[in-house]
Amino acid sequence: MHFIEAKGCRIPAVGLGTWQLSGRDCVRIVEQAIKLGYRHFDTAQMYGNEREVGEGVRASGIKREEVFVVTKVAPDNLAPRQLERSVKESIGHLRLGEIDLLLLHWPNKGVPLNETIAALCEVKREGLARHIGVSNYTVPLLEEADTLAEGRLVCNQFECHPFLDQSKVLAACRKHHMTPVAYSPIARGNAKGDATLQTIGKRHGKSAAQVSLRYLVQQGIAVIPRTSKVERLAENLAIFDFELSDDDMAEIARLARPDGRIVDWAWSPQWDS
Repeated sequence: MHFIEAKGCRIPAVGLGTWQLSGRDCVRIVEQAIKLGYRHFDTAQMYGNEREVGEGVRASGIKREEVFVVTKVAPDNLAPRQLERSVKESIGHLRLGEIDLLLLHWPNKGVPLNETIAALCEVKREGLARHIGVSNYTVPLLEEADTLAEGRLVCNQFECHPFLDQSKVLAACRKHHMTPVAYSPIARGNAKGDATLQTIGKRHGKSAAQVSLRYLVQQGIAVIPRTSKVERLAENLAIFDFELSDDDMAEIARLARPDGRIVDWAWSPQWDS
């Protein structure tokens, strides 16, 4: 198992994203992933599948301490009382005890950040979460949040893949000693059809998707590719038996383009340009 560590928090370098997974399919995929070697599972209040993720973990029979479970507080729950109540609800849904890593899913301009961060730190003090962090935070938000949290934040989770230049927020993560975690690391499947990634993959006997994941992990970025296909689970995990050269890395870096962002909602912050 490969880990990326920040401030005493060891995050498995490859996890399973569970967005859009639901019902028995979600339970089955989580259980199967554990059998294949996954130990990192990412869910969220907004996904509506915390219960199924927890069920999949329990059904696998694995020891609780061997699994790293992440969930995220919905932006509608960032007022202090709502945040604490919703976290307790998440714990009730997961039925796995404390949350390994609790993130703020999206910023909410309607709630003062100092109040939200204070509440996040409080749930950690209460033992509801072992570690805390944020998601979809820009450089200015990250600076403010980490100052308010007195350096307790261990992670920023955000969209990251070869077609999007995230160098500014990655630099901010490193400045604040946080682990960057990439969602949509295969660009919602777009990496699979990219000629450059395919060519590099052929040199290493790997798929374009595996090259995309390796490119990120090799930079110290954890990845949480989502899949509903059991056969893809093993492929996404098999990225530690090869290494991209400096030339490979530079070639992939040149794939970033101005319109490379995939996730951009009405409630998104003003992204770092």
